[in-house]
Amino acid sequence: MYNNSFFKKILVVASVVFLYSCDKDYNEIGGDLIGENNFDLKKETYNVLAYNQKTGPIQSNDLVVNPLGIYNNPNFGETTANFGTQLTLPATITTISTRPYIESVVLTIPYYYDATKTVTKTDGSHEYVLDSIYGPDKAEMKLSVYESGYYMRDADPIGGFLQPQKYFTNQNAEFDNVKKPNRLNDDSSLAQNDEFFFDPAEHVVITTDSITKVVTTTRTPPGMQLNLNKAFFKTKIIDAVAAGKLATNDVFKEYFRGLYFKMEKSGSSAGNLAMLNFKAGKITLKYNEDLSTTTAGVTTITRVKKTIVLDMTGNSVSLLNTDFAGSGLAYNALPNTGNTTEGDDKLYLKGGEGSVAVISLFNTPGELEAIRNSGWLINEANLVFHIDAATMANNYEPQRIYLYDFNNNRPIVDYYADATTNSVDVKKSKAIFDGNINRNTTSKRGVTYKIRVTNQIRNLVKYKDSTNVKLGLVVTEDIGTIASHKLRTPNAFISGAPKASVMNPLGTILFGGKSTVPDDKRLKLEIYYTKPN
Repeated sequence: MYNNSFFKKILVVASVVFLYSCDKDYNEIGGDLIGENNFDLKKETYNVLAYNQKTGPIQSNDLVVNPLGIYNNPNFGETTANFGTQLTLPATITTISTRPYIESVVLTIPYYYDATKTVTKTDGSHEYVLDSIYGPDKAEMKLSVYESGYYMRDADPIGGFLQPQKYFTNQNAEFDNVKKPNRLNDDSSLAQNDEFFFDPAEHVVITTDSITKVVTTTRTPPGMQLNLNKAFFKTKIIDAVAAGKLATNDVFKEYFRGLYFKMEKSGSSAGNLAMLNFKAGKITLKYNEDLSTTTAGVTTITRVKKTIVLDMTGNSVSLLNTDFAGSGLAYNALPNTGNTTEGDDKLYLKGGEGSVAVISLFNTPGELEAIRNSGWLINEANLVFHIDAATMANNYEPQRIYLYDFNNNRPIVDYYADATTNSVDVKKSKAIFDGNINRNTTSKRGVTYKIRVTNQIRNLVKYKDSTNVKLGLVVTEDIGTIASHKLRTPNAFISGAPKASVMNPLGTILFGGKSTVPDDKRLKLEIYYTKPN
């Protein structure tokens, strides 16, 4: 009994020592400090140098989501988002029997929507609330789908075909100039072509089987559904099988170079823009075949239904045309060199072909060294960005911004240290690292973004040889996407930007760290620390 009691005491002491050690390194604000009140939690703020850096045309191929449509942002101008993609064959086709007859050719691309918010209409059909769509509801546009004449190769010949080929936001004219002259839309429907809009209603299709005469009603969630020209696909696909054009994907992609989606204004409509998962899109070609069999000299013709599916999983590119002339700000005049001396009073973050903010910490001589010699235990460090609410009024606001190592185009240590996930909305994972918008509870408008840089600062203080890298700040479409995309024209200041920023069509305006910014809005580094008495 005595030995057992002594062993328990040893365990208790060891546990306290262990927890105290952990607390020294990892205690956050609000955490309990072990033992007596030997610590005094304090806060210091430091000035931050931050300035704008335009990206110019940027790599935009094979994005997870792509914009399509027209969006007029009063602060950043009007963007027309077009799209180019290859088509691929899930299954190659080498033979088709005689007398094939095409019943339908339908292009489908699903929309993002909130399945929990549906309205049942009087006819029993449903209307959904679309997600990731910007601009007036049901704004009409002219949508044209063309056969692309631009061959999107897999590998870059510069460097001996060792790297994937890059495609960029400003290549729209290159695709437009070589598109085939006749669009593929079935022009019998104005509603799906010249008066197209992103329709939140579910699709209700009633069909009568041409063979069995059975009537079927099919309901599918909202998405783009375009009837395409049957005569074109009879010639381009069905008749090309005999020539071996559908025998392999390599041959097929050279023969049929893909689709080019072109958006234009329709009448006085301002248009709107939706984020789409084109990789989930497809063209479904339904046709009938007459199969002939001969038994005992008797020939029987049997009509069977067949389907060919063309996926949109090949190389693709987001093509952006932005007119800055109509913007309320001189965004287009932002310098490419950056105000590296004083910083800028406002930071313009814009996705797509846009801009990033560059952030430099501890610019005052001796500032970082003083912290290193202070003996502080850093509990938490944050960068808090205040939104220019007056300028951003009535604009769509990005849900999240992302801070990264600008020097090396990679995440900072706080990103990797955050293992939190969100099963409901994966875009809100890494909640400790943060960057999510904080909104006013009454107006629902954005007020601030906060990003945790605790481990980044700890490493700078603890490891004196740790590099105080510049940090980059961008809007992000997906916090889980950390790859970088290249600028088409790199310069001495910037060579790339996060891929997830290219995917986001929005922009925001934040107050910088310049001395002319009011103190309560100015960007600062906050450090919360404790120091043993």
